[in-house]
Amino acid sequence: MISKGKICSIRLGRRLILIAGFLILLILIFSLRKYPGPVEKYYSLGLYRLIRKGFQFLFNYMPFSAGDVLYILVSVSLATGIFQLCKLLVQGRFRNASFLFLGFFLKLQAAIAAFYILWALNYFRHPASERLKLNNDQYNKTQLIAVTSMLIDSVNSSRSVLVNSDFNSTDQAIIESAVKAIHDLSSFDPPLIAVKPIAKPSLLSPLLNYIGTSGYYNPFTGEAQFNDRMPIFSIPFVACHEMAHQMGFGAEDEANFVGFMAGKSSDDRLLKYSSYYLAAQEFMAEVWRTDSAAFKQIKLKISPAVIRDLETERAYWIKYQGRTAKLSSIFYDNYLKVNKQPGGLKTYNRMIKLTMAYYHKTGFLN
Repeated sequence: MISKGKICSIRLGRRLILIAGFLILLILIFSLRKYPGPVEKYYSLGLYRLIRKGFQFLFNYMPFSAGDVLYILVSVSLATGIFQLCKLLVQGRFRNASFLFLGFFLKLQAAIAAFYILWALNYFRHPASERLKLNNDQYNKTQLIAVTSMLIDSVNSSRSVLVNSDFNSTDQAIIESAVKAIHDLSSFDPPLIAVKPIAKPSLLSPLLNYIGTSGYYNPFTGEAQFNDRMPIFSIPFVACHEMAHQMGFGAEDEANFVGFMAGKSSDDRLLKYSSYYLAAQEFMAEVWRTDSAAFKQIKLKISPAVIRDLETERAYWIKYQGRTAKLSSIFYDNYLKVNKQPGGLKTYNRMIKLTMAYYHKTGFLN
């Protein structure tokens, strides 16, 4: 008869073998960073499309975010597990504690592998500038200021036509307009085909406020989610941004660009304003980094109504600033750097290059 100690040792050995196996799998996954061509062909344009269809079949018609529920359950399970681990350590049951800890580590490895296989390998595909034929991203200060001025004129104009009913739009109305805008990208050159995109208000919006997040894409359920507590004029663009991730645009600058392209051409007043509102801020920040004197001059062109919205948004997020938001920013900055976005959070500002290349292509800057 095998003793309990022997059985425990065998179980520990099996877990260590599984951990080694997952470690090899993760090394293979990260090695794909060097092979964007095969990732593009076999994953982004192949396996991922099948995965996305499966997620859409399972979760699109759920009236709530299944991903949020999943995260809540995982958080409860993790808290329970940590409590059990501490209890075992206090009781001096170190072998059992080791077994439990290895179980945590094994599940973490499995989650990371699933994250990449289900969606995040899209980080390793060819960049959007290459796929969308937007490689002419060189520009000078004069061209930057010209596009920024145009965007300010557009945000002022789109803000001036908003009426009270636009600021009372329901989540469903916002989602429908954003979905239509994403679908309409099929007329983009080259066409961006979206199949059954969907966005949902997050059940975790109160928490998202405290970590300074306007929305997120859940790779484990394929759901694009937005924070429905933030100022309403920010929500439509965020919905488009998260659905861009759903389409397979991994990098944040790419998702920002796709969201802007979708929103600026929309016939929905609030979505159009939301998109120009984001783009104008991005470009104004770039002008400030390039020429602070020019920034002060061009800032005077922003309409009082847009200024009020900027102040409203700033006041909203200041309420939730704290250590949690700072820690989440540090975590997300490093996460972006790991996934072929060495600029970290600065990557969001790289949409400038894509947008400038787009205006070169359309002839605005010629």
